[in-house]
Amino acid sequence: MFRSWRRRRVLARQSIPDEAWRAALAASPVLARLPSPQMERLREIALLFLHEKRFEPAVGYAIDESMRVRIAALAALPILELGLDYYENFAAVVVHPDEFVVRDREIVDEDGVVHTGDDVLSGETWEQGPVILAWAEVEASGRGESYNVVAHELAHKIDMLNGEADGAPPLHSGMRLAEWTAAFDDAYESLLDELDRGKEPWLDPYAAEDRAEFFAVCTEMFFDVPKRFAREYPDVYAQLAAFYKQDPAKRGTV
Repeated sequence: MFRSWRRRRVLARQSIPDEAWRAALAASPVLARLPSPQMERLREIALLFLHEKRFEPAVGYAIDESMRVRIAALAALPILELGLDYYENFAAVVVHPDEFVVRDREIVDEDGVVHTGDDVLSGETWEQGPVILAWAEVEASGRGESYNVVAHELAHKIDMLNGEADGAPPLHSGMRLAEWTAAFDDAYESLLDELDRGKEPWLDPYAAEDRAEFFAVCTEMFFDVPKRFAREYPDVYAQLAAFYKQDPAKRGTV
């Protein structure tokens, strides 16, 4: 009750500056195509996101209002019909200027062998920590060009609401886990088969890393190029439409 009261108070007393909001929409055509009622809700959720999440620049870096607003607007899209509570499992967004290096990361291969090496990342999500983004990658997101690092990393956070990220977020009443699993497993195995045969897939090969990454990449495509994604993966599209309670292919996007 207190959280709801506090949010109503924020919406009544604060607003995102018009100039910053217009700039965020101009930079992200996927957002700009939302119809008026959804656009109003997007702006409200973005405002609450700005109010409730800390934005922390990497050491030696600085972020301004326009950058925070753009990230918040992109973050609001996946939860447009779900609500901000779907992001309750993190409090901070860390922003690097560009891709960043994670040193001495341990990776276990399919044979159980542990390898240690450095990773160059455009974004990362910690199960018990922040969302980390590279600003250069945020700038390339939401343009209808099959890329959205914000949607990708926040899909991981949504996936983690019911435990370790595994590509199966907490489904709504009326959705069937068996149908979700069948749609995603078929598509995932099809992607692996394409790669095994040396065929270049339409979907980013990074989606083949594991089922959690497959879900995150599919979320990117669902919001960024929904019509093409619906043609390529109709069953997965239908499951994501039911989960996110949105049908972006009807908005005139790619």
